[in-house]
Amino acid sequence: DTFSITIKTAALDIFLPDGRNIQIEILTSDTAERVLEVVSHKIGLCQELLGYFGLFLIRFRKEGKLSVMKKLADFELPYVSLRSAGMENCKVGLRKWYMDPSLDSMLMDCTAAVDLIHMQALQDIEQEWAKPTQAQRQKLEALQKEDNQTKFLELSQEVRHYGYLQLDPCTCDYPEPGCGAVLSVGNDEISCCITLPDNQTQETIFQMSRVKCWKVTFLGTLLDMDGPQRTLNQNLELRFQYSEDSRWQWFVIYTKQAFLLSSCLKKMISEKTVKLAAENPEMQIEVPEQGKSKKCHIQQSQKDSSRFPPRKSKIEIAKADCVFGTIKEEDL
Repeated sequence: DTFSITIKTAALDIFLPDGRNIQIEILTSDTAERVLEVVSHKIGLCQELLGYFGLFLIRFRKEGKLSVMKKLADFELPYVSLRSAGMENCKVGLRKWYMDPSLDSMLMDCTAAVDLIHMQALQDIEQEWAKPTQAQRQKLEALQKEDNQTKFLELSQEVRHYGYLQLDPCTCDYPEPGCGAVLSVGNDEISCCITLPDNQTQETIFQMSRVKCWKVTFLGTLLDMDGPQRTLNQNLELRFQYSEDSRWQWFVIYTKQAFLLSSCLKKMISEKTVKLAAENPEMQIEVPEQGKSKKCHIQQSQKDSSRFPPRKSKIEIAKADCVFGTIKEEDL
């Protein structure tokens, strides 16, 4: 599609977390990086904060539920991606793009940035991705009535799964094959609510510091009957190697959002590395530009190995032995 498009001026609606759409004028050949710049200019978002936000393909489902289907890479063309998504009720949405909730503090001097993360906090609570207690909910509602965004966001930091991205219900092989699961990813962990065969639920948390590597594999296509249209959807799995009880095990997650999950895992590793570098002057790190594919180069002292264990290779999508072949994130 990228090479066959006609370059012309077009209107593109960008979905904001509060439900509003902002219409911008773009070229059909504009990249996500360029579109994000245009959107930020229109809403008054400081240019130096663009790295904290991203464009996503978001699908709206029944009863107001939404699904974040994928993060658009800087080089992708949102106009083309939206039309080739093959999904109903799909829009390009603007969301914050960091997995460490404490990074909210970096945005507090920009009114437009605060507005955006406040909108997203409200949306995440409404979607039940963030899970406040009853007492927290009452305090948040009071602060919302007072229109006190700063205090609202400060209290949100204490809310369970605040700043996490929740995936659609999927299937995993833990603790046994075929278990249903809902994954919430953020704050250096993968939180899984697993439904066991006897319909009991089990909460399991995988810490990113104990993840050695992961890989995404393409397993074929499935006919999706969701809605009036029949569409062929990619059948994907993400498996990660995890240290448990002093041994490495593979855990498998079957989800159409495998590449989004992979992007989130890479983001958490990147943010953790930067944080460790700030805490330890002996660590030297070269941070790649936002959205670029350069690798981080790290020199780490031995005394920090227990906090962030050295690995033979960087965390990345590895090649999988699969009869159907493998695909890379850049191929989507």
